[in-house]
Amino acid sequence: MGFVRSGISAVVLAALLAGCGGGGSGGGSGTVSQPGTASPAPTPTASGCSLRARQDWVLSTLREWYLFPETLPSNLDPAGYTSVDTYLDALTATARGQGRDRYFTYLTSIAEENAYYTSGSSAGFGFRLSNDGNGVTVMESFEGGSALQAGIDRGTQILAIGTSNSDLRDVSTLYSAQGAAGITEALGPSTVGTTRVLRVRNVDGPVSTVRTVTLTKTDYSLLPVSDRYGTQILTDPNGGGRVGYVNLRTFISTADPALRAAFASFKAQGIDKVIVDLRYNGGGLVSIAELFGNLLGGARARSDVFSFTTFRPEKSANNSTTYFAPQAESVAPTRIAFIGTRATASASELVINGMLPYFRTNLGLIGTNTYGKPVGQVAIDRSECDDRLRVIAFATQNANRQGSYFNGLASTVEASCTAADDTSRPLGDVREASVKAALDFVAGRSCSAISGIGVAAAPRALLSPDRPSTAQREVPGLF
Repeated sequence: MGFVRSGISAVVLAALLAGCGGGGSGGGSGTVSQPGTASPAPTPTASGCSLRARQDWVLSTLREWYLFPETLPSNLDPAGYTSVDTYLDALTATARGQGRDRYFTYLTSIAEENAYYTSGSSAGFGFRLSNDGNGVTVMESFEGGSALQAGIDRGTQILAIGTSNSDLRDVSTLYSAQGAAGITEALGPSTVGTTRVLRVRNVDGPVSTVRTVTLTKTDYSLLPVSDRYGTQILTDPNGGGRVGYVNLRTFISTADPALRAAFASFKAQGIDKVIVDLRYNGGGLVSIAELFGNLLGGARARSDVFSFTTFRPEKSANNSTTYFAPQAESVAPTRIAFIGTRATASASELVINGMLPYFRTNLGLIGTNTYGKPVGQVAIDRSECDDRLRVIAFATQNANRQGSYFNGLASTVEASCTAADDTSRPLGDVREASVKAALDFVAGRSCSAISGIGVAAAPRALLSPDRPSTAQREVPGLF
């Protein structure tokens, strides 16, 4: 879904349907882009990469591509802004206030983004954190990261953070002083070699163990589908038979073989009910979202519409229609349960919405409402400055022309089941609350529908810095 134009900037129409990382005040963002080739950041040139030159470039790009041009200020002097980011925030403030661009338009690094989308490369401790105002909980740890190697996994509580044993500060103290920003700052920059000392509590049933560990941020490649629990055949303990379970963390290029392998296994074992766990998936590449739809669409004809992509009138030549293209590994499920939360955004929502017209009440949203991002970005590159501007430029709809779910998908889907995100159980465990509710749904058992639809934050918000990295935008809560 992309193309490149040469000139002062490279325009990469990337299905940037990513999700709810942070920005400015912790709003959502994310992108859907075609993968590139990782390369070192170029050295900016003095003339072309001055603050004013970059600000002028941002403004002209928005005026050409922005999906909501009527919301842009007619005359906003960049001289009053000390960075490109703050100027960009001011330009998009009106659309943000209307809930249509919650920090979805942002500036990032070409080299950093390419490295992430092609291989999941990022520097960190390798865990996903949430904060409920009282403490920090590990929601998930990633293979290859230092956290999992130190025995820190889902459900571990972080009690204190420091640079050494002598300066440990309680998380409650950090939060009281600065809010969530105090915690993200205490965790240090996303650079290889950053070391922090953590006091943690591991809970294993009735047993609770407090210990102190030292972690160092390393550069690791995030697996989009965990090799521990990402693909499973679950047996419903209540007699509902065997169900395929797949947990996709992020829509990056390396998800392609992992998803194909998962669905090939489902197909070989005759699986006709599927649970798709997207509870923390902030989005990513549209090409992977389309693959996911195709793998779930074994019963679809090639004339069936997966999605419509629509630009503003002046850019309508870029409008497109994507049809299903069943693959060799595709299955034809009778019922699908999508596990979602407020961190489920963009490309994740595209998959759910794209399947809805064909499954109707046989498709269920399990957990809580989703984030609400029915729009995507184009990627405009200014390579001499290592600047990539992600601009909200198109909207997506399903075959029934359903879109505009800026308040999340709970009011669009026809069936839903409310469920908790139970950190006392591993992801993919049949006893975990959301998985249990998903098993109930695909078996046809009753449940309570999701209520409280709106854009309010989730009860347990995933932690995010004010200016997240590419990886943190697409993998909410990543550190």
